[in-house]
Amino acid sequence: MTDYPLVSIIAINFNQLRVTIEFLQSVSKISYPNYEVIIVDNASKEDTSALLKQQFPEFIFIRSEENLGFAGGNNLGIRKAKGEYFMLLNNDTEVETGFLEPLVEAMQANPKIGMVGSKVRFFDSPETIQYAGATPMTKYTATSHFIGHNQKDEGQYDQQTITPFVSGAAMMTSRSVCKKVGLMAGFFFLYYEELDWQERIRKAGYEIHYIPQSLVFHKESISVGKNSPLQAYWKSRNRLLLIRRNYNQFNVFISFLFLTFISYPYHLLKYIARRDLVSIKVHSIALGWHYFNAFNMKRIHQNDYL
Repeated sequence: MTDYPLVSIIAINFNQLRVTIEFLQSVSKISYPNYEVIIVDNASKEDTSALLKQQFPEFIFIRSEENLGFAGGNNLGIRKAKGEYFMLLNNDTEVETGFLEPLVEAMQANPKIGMVGSKVRFFDSPETIQYAGATPMTKYTATSHFIGHNQKDEGQYDQQTITPFVSGAAMMTSRSVCKKVGLMAGFFFLYYEELDWQERIRKAGYEIHYIPQSLVFHKESISVGKNSPLQAYWKSRNRLLLIRRNYNQFNVFISFLFLTFISYPYHLLKYIARRDLVSIKVHSIALGWHYFNAFNMKRIHQNDYL
C-alpha cells in the first residue's frame, strides 16, 4: 500500500476493564500507520476512562452517562471519529498486526464495496473458525449461518467473496457509506442491529465482502454472558424487528404466525418444564412488544444518521 487513509477503530467498554486493556494492547501493535482508537464507555459502574487514558495516552476515551447498547455506543464513537473509514471491533477481540491493511485495500480497490469484514477465529481455540462468510438470511425466521463455523482453519475459506453479512465483531465501512445509508438503528440496542445495517447498505446498491487476509480472534459472549436473560430478550425482540424493517408484508405476516404459534409455544413449554420463570417473562415481553407496536411504523423504521 502507498496510500494510508485515516482509519478510526471503535470499540465499546461496559464493565470490562481487563478485557478492554487486552484489546487496546492488541490494537496498539498493529502495522497500519494511520489510525485512531476510540473507546466508548457505555455507563460502566466505574468510570475507568482516566485509568485507561493514563495507560494509553494516544487513544481517545468517551464516556456515555447512559448505556446506549452496541448500536448507540458505536454510533457515538462514529460521530466523534475523524477517519475516512470506521473499523468497528468488539472489545472482546484481539487482532493480528496486519489485519487492517487488507480491509482498506479492498474498499479502496472497489467503490461498489460498502462494508468489509475479517475472518474471525475463536480466541480460546485459535485454529477454529467462528466466521468465514455467511449464508443468506431466511426471510421468515431471520436466521443465517456463519460459513466455516467450528471448522479447523486449513485455508479452505481463504478467497475474498461477496457475502450477505460480515461478523459484527469485526466490520469496517466508510464515512461516505454512512452519510448515504445512515448509522445503526440505535433502538435495536443489542443484537441484529449490524444485520439490519448491512441489509440497508446492500439495498443502497453496495456489496459486502468477506476478507480472509484480515484475521481477528473473538472471546465470544463475554460482554453479556452466555444464555443470559439480557441476551435472550434482545435476540427475541430484534429477530422479528429485523424482518419488519427489511422484508415485505407477506414475510412479516408469516413470521408473526411462526413466532406466535410455533416458536413461542415451543419455548414456553421448555421453560415451564424447567420452571424457568425468568425466560418465560423475557420471551413474553419480547413478543408482546411487537403486538403493542403492531401499527407503529414510525417507531419500527426509525434510524440514526451521521
